[in-house]
Amino acid sequence: MTGMGHIGRGLRNGFVVASLLGLSACSTLTSSNIAVSQTGDRPAPAVQAEGTDDAAIGRREHPRIIAANGGVYSDRPAEIMVARIVGRLLAAAEQPNAQFQVTILDNSEVNAFALPGGYIYVTRGILALASDTSELAAVLAHEMAHVTLRHARARSDHTRTTEIVDRVITSVFGGDTSTGAAANRTRESLASFSQNQELEADREGIKYAGKAGYDPQAAARFLGVMGRFATFSAGAGKPDAGFLSTHPSTPARIQKAIDTARAMFGKPGAGEIDRDGYLQSIDGMTFGDSPSQGSIVGRRFLNPASKFTFTVPQGYTLQSAQSAVVGVAGDGEAVRFDSAEVQPNMSLTDYLKSGWIAGLKADSVKSQTSNGIEMASGLAQTDQWFFRVSVMRLDGQVYRFIFAAKADSPRFAQGAAATLESFRRTTASDLADIRKVAIHVVKAKPGDSADSLARQMSSLSRGTDLFYIINDLYPGDPITVGEEYKIVTLQ
Repeated sequence: MTGMGHIGRGLRNGFVVASLLGLSACSTLTSSNIAVSQTGDRPAPAVQAEGTDDAAIGRREHPRIIAANGGVYSDRPAEIMVARIVGRLLAAAEQPNAQFQVTILDNSEVNAFALPGGYIYVTRGILALASDTSELAAVLAHEMAHVTLRHARARSDHTRTTEIVDRVITSVFGGDTSTGAAANRTRESLASFSQNQELEADREGIKYAGKAGYDPQAAARFLGVMGRFATFSAGAGKPDAGFLSTHPSTPARIQKAIDTARAMFGKPGAGEIDRDGYLQSIDGMTFGDSPSQGSIVGRRFLNPASKFTFTVPQGYTLQSAQSAVVGVAGDGEAVRFDSAEVQPNMSLTDYLKSGWIAGLKADSVKSQTSNGIEMASGLAQTDQWFFRVSVMRLDGQVYRFIFAAKADSPRFAQGAAATLESFRRTTASDLADIRKVAIHVVKAKPGDSADSLARQMSSLSRGTDLFYIINDLYPGDPITVGEEYKIVTLQ
């Protein structure tokens, strides 16, 4: 939340921003997940929710999904809560042979999706937005329904077509479609459904959740909260991604969810909500970008795990965007920073010339050293954009800067050079600047109001607006003394 800017300002309608956002490096992370069989009381073996081919697709994509979404978020109370919910939903779904592997992703985006083979993912961003157990159960039931209805299988067939198309697509970053924008498009295809499939999963998910004893109206309630959060995010200049774009919260869809719950389970008021238990499970959860993945402090980016930092020029605002950090300047410039897998025996100059960036001027490539770090830089140009590209190797890992502008200029060159010169190892004083942003659950006291609780988040950008959304409240709403509410604080 600190120092977050508007990623799309200035170049939102330009090809360069889409390209800079789409170019993504792949990494490998290993972590534990929540595996649930119908008993729900012990880890399940290999996931076999659909056919053998489906399980193979899920196993293949699982580590890539984790790597592209910040890794697995380890939080024991949240893991236990999710496992219990899935166990109850699985029993209600009457799928005796189904097994699901649920992963909480260390990603601040509001997102949930399922892959063939019973792999289900929820981000800590969606856990932060939900306010009770029934709302999270509605999300998980919806994703389980996609699997049991075999939507994931139909979607994977579509993805094969996408992969064929991607083989003949080249972008400004060259023709390698195995990583970057094309790979991201493929995985987005794996995580998206048609409108009819979404409505079908809504209905089936409401049935699962209601039969499991949860409030069947929670699906409609949470769809409404997601709609408010989508509007809030759009106002902050953030891309409407993930669950917010693949699960649009239209009034018609919300009303259909309300009608479905009424038709199946009667008037509102039936089913477990468990607000207090839910809030206790997410108390202390990281909110926004994870410090372990890097923190943005003004124009600086600090990565405590890899122990490096850099600063972008005046006028740029930084924001995390999947496996990258992107900065946009209001005068039509952008920068992307990410990492890449490069063989240790390949020189940085050879890597720059290896074809991953189109329009590279080979005679411009040169090697250098700054702050004791090996680097290489070069220029690239396409019909519409001019690029200054730099790569550096630190502790065996290669990182990349890609600066883009409509045309080269002394100021643009100086800004790129200054950013490169600022790339260095972190110091103890650098790490002291990192502040964790986390959810803190507070109990309303006599004299408190929604407005007074919201003001506890006023130190954050648009924090008071965010308070009302994450608590499903509006300014002036009454609150209940002794009831718990979420606030987001700097620690």
